[in-house]
Amino acid sequence: MNRRDFLVRSTATVVAGCLSAPLAEAKSLPRRIAVVDLMILKRQKLSAFDLTHEIGADGLELDMGGLGNRETFDNKLADPAIRQLFAEKARELNISICSLAMTGFYAQSFATRPTWKRMIQDCLDTAKALNVKVVFLPLGVQGDLLQHPELRPAIVGRLREAGKMAKQAGVVIGIETALDARGEVALLQEIGSKHVQIYFNFSNPLKAGRDLHAELRILGRKRICQIHCTDEDGVLLENNTRLDMRKVRDTLDDLGWQGWLVIERSRDANDPRNVKKNFGANTRFLKSVFQPA
Repeated sequence: MNRRDFLVRSTATVVAGCLSAPLAEAKSLPRRIAVVDLMILKRQKLSAFDLTHEIGADGLELDMGGLGNRETFDNKLADPAIRQLFAEKARELNISICSLAMTGFYAQSFATRPTWKRMIQDCLDTAKALNVKVVFLPLGVQGDLLQHPELRPAIVGRLREAGKMAKQAGVVIGIETALDARGEVALLQEIGSKHVQIYFNFSNPLKAGRDLHAELRILGRKRICQIHCTDEDGVLLENNTRLDMRKVRDTLDDLGWQGWLVIERSRDANDPRNVKKNFGANTRFLKSVFQPA
């Protein structure tokens, strides 16, 4: 056999082998699962880590504390000694602090609150001290830009400033809005900071009757910093017929998005305060979908 014949036959053998071999199945990108300390009834409590460990989640979103009429959050984590205890507990149980949440803004107005800058700075300082890279800022009812479009200039102006503060701290502020995905893209472009992104919540497009997967694709990988992987309370995630989590996984795979999936709600209506049952079942289900063996 001359050299030419050898090369032809060798190439044919390789090609035949490739055609006869089964196609390798594409693997989903692994994603970590977290719960919210406020929703497991352990707001800023050290025991939240033990409960998170029992639930089986990989991480915990810590709330900044109540707000009310205070100038800033009722934040126990402002105390270095308390922070040290939380950090040590997290290491002991191998539970990551995935984010800090400013849930006080669900009811308070980010657009008109006079001490907003101090509140943002307190959150960023706490995040930096705990080496947390994402903080959650819901614009809430009073910051709903669909219902209150007149607030847009104030909200955009404050978020531009907040973005500069976040950049200095090395943190991303994830906002939740009432806008659809195209509206959020336009809002982010107006703000003009890579340190202000979208903290996506599956329940928002579902409640509004929008296409969840189209929304994710419009926002894309680089605009979504974290996801509240949740729906309204009523049924557990594995029993939720309007939220196809395996299709969600495939959409996120297509986008190449890797980040924390944080369980906020989706509690069984018949047993809503049974934390271990609700969050344990949701965590097990999400891990079966998003953490392939």
